[in-house]
Amino acid sequence: MSDQPAATHSGLLLERQAPERATDALPEVVDHVAAVAHLYGEPLFQLPQDLYIPPDALEVFLEAFEGPLDLLLYLIRKQNFNILDIPMAAVTRQYLSYVEEIRARNLELAAEYLLMAAMLIEIKSRMLLPPRKTAEGEEAEDPRAELVRRLLEYEQIKLASARLADLPQYGRDFLKAQVYVEQALAPRFPDVELSEIQQAWQDILRRARLVQHHKIRREELSVREHMSLVLKRLQGRRFATFEELFDADKGVPVLVVTLIALLELAKETLVEVTQAEAYAPIYVRLAFTPT
Repeated sequence: MSDQPAATHSGLLLERQAPERATDALPEVVDHVAAVAHLYGEPLFQLPQDLYIPPDALEVFLEAFEGPLDLLLYLIRKQNFNILDIPMAAVTRQYLSYVEEIRARNLELAAEYLLMAAMLIEIKSRMLLPPRKTAEGEEAEDPRAELVRRLLEYEQIKLASARLADLPQYGRDFLKAQVYVEQALAPRFPDVELSEIQQAWQDILRRARLVQHHKIRREELSVREHMSLVLKRLQGRRFATFEELFDADKGVPVLVVTLIALLELAKETLVEVTQAEAYAPIYVRLAFTPT
């Protein structure tokens, strides 16, 4: 418990100070009379006669408890009582003195504390009566057993809550680091990966199977010839889509040769395969400008 004295006179605050903290320029003792207070650094040897001290100037601050069980556990642990053998008389007496303090200030808060006080008095009265034997001849249960069980459970939960509160918490013990990275103003087109060309090729094959004809014939196909055909299709054009370079009506063999021809042209850097953004259509254009 702690006291907080406060006194005012004509709107000025009076503060008690130790002699060693007083101003050196002014004497602390005059005619064997010590200063009782200081006002703006000057010692006062007598309190004003019209000094008014409000009734709530001295406030008593009691220990803060979460509830009746918390107060009861505090009284037991503070005095090192055995929780399995609680001295009910001493604990009840101390508990009631605390309840009297809070009842004088906050009757609504004291209601649940009064309920626990009634329970303590009931347990104490049951302990004064001779124990009853059950039908089987066994001793009756200790009247304190239920209270001890509740206290042990509450203490376990309280200790677990304290351990959780000690863990690092976001916003209290640490913050998430954030770094702003300025993006480049010039757009950078993603590179065309081999897997994307394979996926586009698989789509062309699926469409070719839908329109293929069952004709049996032997045909000699030339990769160089189809390389020339691809270059002719790209001449005079800025670019062409990947699908436009394939003629699905000519069958799968022609499509395969055309793909090989396109890859050979890309290998020899005669054509460029580009893409505006990820998963966008693939475009093919000439890598040089004919004169």
